Amino acid sequence: MAAPYSMDLRQRVIEAVEGGLSCNQAAARFDVAISTAIGWVNRYRETGSFAPERMGGHRPKKLVGEYREWLLQRCRAKEFTLRGLVGELAERGLSVDYRVVWRFVHDEKLSYKKRVFRESSG
Repeated sequence: MAAPYSMDLRQRVIEAVEGGLSCNQAAARFDVAISTAIGWVNRYRETGSFAPERMGGHRPKKLVGEYREWLLQRCRAKEFTLRGLVGELAERGLSVDYRVVWRFVHDEKLSYKKRVFRESSG
């Protein structure tokens, strides 16, 4: 995972801009992207701080409680497609993405593989 730039570098870029350099010139001098320098300066001017914002975070799962129980029963009862499950959950009032359903099915080891039977040629 990427780490935020050091506070020292942020401070030097902001001081250079406040001292008369443009964001482009400060970015070139300190070897950072122009958009990065602009973002730091804007944040400093708006909040008075050049500290980085929080990175990442935890997103709680959507398929919990009654939805989880229903989905477990549904997957074990008959064949399914992930897109079909997304639609069925929407009908029940839960709007989720395909990826959320895929992750649930994968984590619960509920995957359903279609088997193609072929006649032998010989």
